[in-house]
Amino acid sequence: MDLQTLTYIVVGATFALYIGIAIWARAGSTKEFYVAGGGVNPVANGMATAADWMSAASFISMAGLIAFMGYGGSVFLMGWTGGYVILAMLLAPYLRKYGKFTVPEFIGDRFYSNAARVVAVVCLIICSVTYVIGQMKGVGVAFARFLEVSYDMGLYIGMTIVFIYAVLGGMKGITYTQIAQYCVLILAYTIPAVFISLQLTGNPLPQLGLGSTMADGSGVYMLDRLDQVVTELGFAQYTVSKRGDTLNMFVYTMSLMIGTAGLPHVIIRFFTVPKVKDARSSAGYALLFIAILYTTAPAVAAMARLNLHQTIEPVAGQNIAYDERPAWFKNWEKTGLLAFEDKNGDGRIQYSADKATNEMVKVDNDIMVLANPEIAKLPNWVIALVAAGGLAAALSTAAGLLLAIASAISHDLLKGILKPDMDEKSELMWSRVAMVGAIGVAGYLGLNPPGFAAGTVALAFGLAASSIFPALMMGIFSKRVNMQGAIAGMIAGIFITLFYVFQHKGLFFIPEWTYLESWGSNWFMGIEPNAFGAIGAIVNFAVAYIVSSMTAEPPQHVQDMVEYIRIPVGAGQAQDH
Repeated sequence: MDLQTLTYIVVGATFALYIGIAIWARAGSTKEFYVAGGGVNPVANGMATAADWMSAASFISMAGLIAFMGYGGSVFLMGWTGGYVILAMLLAPYLRKYGKFTVPEFIGDRFYSNAARVVAVVCLIICSVTYVIGQMKGVGVAFARFLEVSYDMGLYIGMTIVFIYAVLGGMKGITYTQIAQYCVLILAYTIPAVFISLQLTGNPLPQLGLGSTMADGSGVYMLDRLDQVVTELGFAQYTVSKRGDTLNMFVYTMSLMIGTAGLPHVIIRFFTVPKVKDARSSAGYALLFIAILYTTAPAVAAMARLNLHQTIEPVAGQNIAYDERPAWFKNWEKTGLLAFEDKNGDGRIQYSADKATNEMVKVDNDIMVLANPEIAKLPNWVIALVAAGGLAAALSTAAGLLLAIASAISHDLLKGILKPDMDEKSELMWSRVAMVGAIGVAGYLGLNPPGFAAGTVALAFGLAASSIFPALMMGIFSKRVNMQGAIAGMIAGIFITLFYVFQHKGLFFIPEWTYLESWGSNWFMGIEPNAFGAIGAIVNFAVAYIVSSMTAEPPQHVQDMVEYIRIPVGAGQAQDH
């Protein structure tokens, strides 16, 4: 069976599964729409959380980044997994004990202010919208390549699928759909990795294959072969970091970690389990399920980079003729993510680090995972499975983000502030209306991505790190931080982060700011814009504590609430023996 037909069958079967689950798990109440009824098993919730978390960035982009950044790409592995330790230990159980539906609701109650709740809603929407743009783009790209439809048409199909299972099912439908999506994406990621690891090293476990010798009997370790190949072409050694100085690496990792812990679509998942203990267990299971992909990613990245170079230059110093380029090369040229320019007119593909002579003028990071099975000449069913996995990863996270946005609008703004007397039936209706609106906005931004956000998912983590995470931490662990401090901190944190990013992108046109351009793009201590969320978080904490110290302390009932959230039930009480 040809690849396109097989891809249609595999992707169509997964879509039918998602829609069937949505119809079965249709939400009939606001509790089911927002938190899936609050009765999800911790193991199931861990699997759904893993799918919610492992977006197109994890499935498609992360290995691509590591493939071209080498050892320096470990910042994403450390940051995106380390954040779950913070989430499990410092946020999930306490927020579950509080027992409400959304993050802004907790912030509004803890800081006894509708204004704080509104600021939290605005921060949530900014973070989530920035993040969802990348997911919609991933859906469009995957459809465009594997189903051979236009990018726009692919995006419309993806929006339709999300519309059906998210609007119908709410969190209940999304939860069980994400469990299915996790199974699809993890199989799609690991099966090709096993095949390719066997091809290159003879080891079926990619994690071990990464450190094994080549299967050609040479006795050379795979990473040594990769270092040799890339250095011959003028690139830096793969196993040496190219991320800049230690401070930037540390701050980037911290920004990704606390951004992970502060992303609202992830936090809201821990409101769906029955007990506080289950929230912590869910985070542990999620980390386990995520680790399957994240420990495989470095092997996928290294093997994809080696295969790419060996395909274009099968013998050292002897490049293939452009007219003899393989089918995978032609397929990806059609997407615009791979481009060749014959600079010297010899008809052969010169690939090197020297920009003047390099004829591979575009090799997009995002093609590495999706093209790897084709480059390795794996069976068509494996390639079709990868297409389904990429779509599952993008759709699962998009649904979680859209639900977070819709919940913030319907539950926090409409029900919480504007129409507090709204009955449950009306709230459920408005929740679905808000979801439809969120899908429409996400689709528009996917079709017309703004320049500052396109291709930079890390920005969403920086925004969450600088605004939501500090407010939650101070809300749980500090009785002294008050309404004024929390509001000022959130505004200061997200403003300074957006300013640093926008200034780097050249989106400030005020003449007084132009002198910053002479300092370079990373003018603050060499820190990259996408890493600046950790600095924004420090600003948030500092401003909140300073303002709180200058204003009245929170009311006693709020301090008692903080005490209740932090201390386990029965602590300090006599026990029967």
